[in-house]
Amino acid sequence: MALLTLSDVRVRYGSVEALHGIDLTVDEGEIVTILGANGAGKSTTLLSISGLVRPASGEILFDGKPLLRLPSHEVVGLGIAQAPEGRRVFGAMSVLENLRLGAFSIRDKERSERTLEWIFDLFPRLQERKGQLAGTLSGGEQQMLAIGRALMAEPRLLLLDEPSLGLAPLLVRSIFDTVRAINQRGVTVLLVEQNARAALKLATRGYVLEVGRVVREDTAANLLADAAVREAYLGG
Repeated sequence: MALLTLSDVRVRYGSVEALHGIDLTVDEGEIVTILGANGAGKSTTLLSISGLVRPASGEILFDGKPLLRLPSHEVVGLGIAQAPEGRRVFGAMSVLENLRLGAFSIRDKERSERTLEWIFDLFPRLQERKGQLAGTLSGGEQQMLAIGRALMAEPRLLLLDEPSLGLAPLLVRSIFDTVRAINQRGVTVLLVEQNARAALKLATRGYVLEVGRVVREDTAANLLADAAVREAYLGG
C-alpha cells in the first residue's frame, strides 16, 4: 500500500476549479516531485494534503487513513508536515522559538530535544543563530528554519513547497543535499519545485501538472530524458 494516495481530487476556489481530478501516489521512502508552470496547481495539491485547503471531492489517504475531513493539526498528528512556499517563519520570534512551535504535537519532551539536536546537525547555522530573531535571518537561513520547524513534528511525510525559491545556486545545492539526508533518515518527501532539473536529479519519480491536471507521470530519470519535458521545464 502506498503511504499517500490522492484519487480524483478536485479543489475549487469559488467557481474556479483549480484541480481537475488529481491522481497521485507516494510510496514510503520515496522522494516524489511535482513539476509544472505557475498556476498549474502544485501548491494547491500540497495544501489539500495538509488540510489547509478542503477539496470539493475525491479521496486522500495517508497510510490507509482518510484525510479529507481532518483539520490541519490532526493531519500533522498523523505524521505529515509542510514547509510552505515563502518560508512563513515568525519573524518576531527567535529561531529556537520557531523550532519549538513545530513540535506542538509531540508530547515527549526528551524526544523533541533529540529531534532538535538532529536539526542542528543538519543545519549548524540554525544552532549558531538559535537566539536570533527569525525575521533577521537571510533567505537561505529562513528556508533552513522552515524545513527544521516542519521536521520538529517528526513527520513520516514531509511536504516541501519551493524550497529553492529566491536562493543563490550554492545554497540551492546545500538545501537539496539536506533534503537527500532527511530522506535517508527515513522521511518520505513530496517536493514542489520550480528548479525542475535539480528536483528530478533528487527525486525517484515525478508528476507533471498542467492547469490542474496530471499530464505525465514517470521515473525522474525518464522525465529528465524526455524531450518535451526538457523543452518545457529544463530550458531545452
